[in-house]
Amino acid sequence: MRTLLQEEVALPPADLLSRFDKAGPRYTSYPTADRFVEAFDDSTYASWLADRDTAHRGRALSLYVHLPFCNTVCYYCGCNKVITKNHGKAVEYLRALEVEADLVDARLAGSRKVEQLHFGGGTPTFLDAEQLRALMAMLATRFKFASARDVHHEFSIEIDPRTCPPDKVRALAEIGFNRMSVGVQDFDPGVQKAVNRLQGFETTQATIDAARGAGFKSVNIDLIYGLPKQSRATFARTLDKVLVLSPDRIALYQYAHLPERFKAQRRILPADLPSPQERLGIMVDAIGRLTEAGYRYIGMDHFAKASDDLARAQAQGRLHRNFQGYSTRPDCDLIGLGVSAISKVGPTYAQNARELSAYYERLEDRVLPTARGIQLDRDDLLRRSVIMALMCHFEVSKEAIETAHLVDFDKYFHRERAALQPFIEAGVVEDSDEWLTVLPRGKLLVRAVAMAFDRYSHQDQQARRYSRIL
Repeated sequence: MRTLLQEEVALPPADLLSRFDKAGPRYTSYPTADRFVEAFDDSTYASWLADRDTAHRGRALSLYVHLPFCNTVCYYCGCNKVITKNHGKAVEYLRALEVEADLVDARLAGSRKVEQLHFGGGTPTFLDAEQLRALMAMLATRFKFASARDVHHEFSIEIDPRTCPPDKVRALAEIGFNRMSVGVQDFDPGVQKAVNRLQGFETTQATIDAARGAGFKSVNIDLIYGLPKQSRATFARTLDKVLVLSPDRIALYQYAHLPERFKAQRRILPADLPSPQERLGIMVDAIGRLTEAGYRYIGMDHFAKASDDLARAQAQGRLHRNFQGYSTRPDCDLIGLGVSAISKVGPTYAQNARELSAYYERLEDRVLPTARGIQLDRDDLLRRSVIMALMCHFEVSKEAIETAHLVDFDKYFHRERAALQPFIEAGVVEDSDEWLTVLPRGKLLVRAVAMAFDRYSHQDQQARRYSRIL
C-alpha cells in the first residue's frame, strides 16, 4: 500500500462537492442488494454452503445475527425493524433463530471457526441479558467461536444506551462481546425530540464508561447529519460532547429522507430539515473537527483513532467492506441469520425474507428462509474488486487487477476511464499507467467515482432510489 494513502482527507470547495453530488449506492456489496433475484433460492444457497468443503475449506466465518425489535420508533430510521413493547415476541424469534441455525448447520461444510460476530438490528439490547446469553450459547454449539485470546476475535453488538445500563454492559462482556457500537445520532434536545429519540448525555456516558471498565476493546459512536432541527451550531455542541466521550471509532452518516420508502420518516416535516447548504456545512465542519482531534478518515462516513484496528487494517491493506460497514477481515465467508439478513459465501450473496411472517413461515416448513440472492459472474467479480479497492483504500493497482482477473485494465475499462475524465480535470482522481487514485480532495466523493465502474447503475440509474452522496 502506497504512502499516498496515508494523506488525510482534504476538504474541497463547496461548489466542487455540489458539482459531483448525486444519488448513488453505498457499496456495502457489489452488485448491490437491489440487484438480487428470486431465482437464487434456498436450494442454491444450500449448495454453496455445502461447496465450502472443496472451495473454501479453510476459510474462517463471520457471523451476523439480525435482531429486529425496538421499543420505540426513531423517525429517521430506515432499518428493517419491528416496533413493539411486548418483549415476549423475542422468545418466538429466538426459537426461529435456533431453527435457522440448525438448517445452516446441517448444510455448512468447511471451517466453522467464527472470528467475527455481530449482533445488529433493530435494537439487539431489546433482549435482556439472559436472552442474549442463551442466544450466544446456542450459536456456540453450532459454530466454533475463536478464543478471546485470538488476535482476530471481534465480537460486536449494537447498543442503545437507553436499554443497556452498566450492569447489562458488564453482562455483555461476560457473554463474550468485546466491541460495541453506540447509537447517539445527536445530543441536541430539539433534534432528539424531532426524531423521537430522547437520550441524555449522562446515560450514554455511563454505558461507554461501563464498556471500558469491562474491557471492551473498541467503542464506536453513530452520528447522523441532516436531521430535522439540526444546524451547524447545534451539531458543533454535539461534537463537543462526543469528543469528551472519546470513542475509538465514529460513524458519521448522512440522513437520507425517503418518506416514500420508510413510513416513519413521514412524521418528519420537510420544513424542519436543514437546507442542502447547511447540511453540507455540518458535514464539512464535522470532518474538520474530527480530523483535528486525531481521527483518521477511513472512508464512507467512518473515522477511527490511529491506534484502532480499523485504521491499522487500512494502513496494511487489509480493510474490507461488507453489509455491516468496514471490516478488518477480507477473507471470511459471512453467514447471516435472522429476518432480512444477508450472507456472502464464495461468489454469492443470499438474503433472507424481509417480512417476519414470511421468515417464520419458511422456518416452520424447515426450509432455509432465503428469499433472493445473486451469483456473481466474471465481470461482477472484476468490478467488485475495483469498487472495493476504491471504497477501502481510495486507489486501485492496475497490475493487481490484471494479475487476479487476466485482463488489460485500461482496455477493459476504457469507457469507465473516459467517464472519469471530469473527476480527473477537477483534481479529484489521478489516472496513471499503474494506479487509479482518488486524491485527498476527492475522498468525500469516492461513491461517485466507484459508480463509474458499476455496470448496473449505467443500465437504469434513474430508476434506482438511493440517498445522495453528500
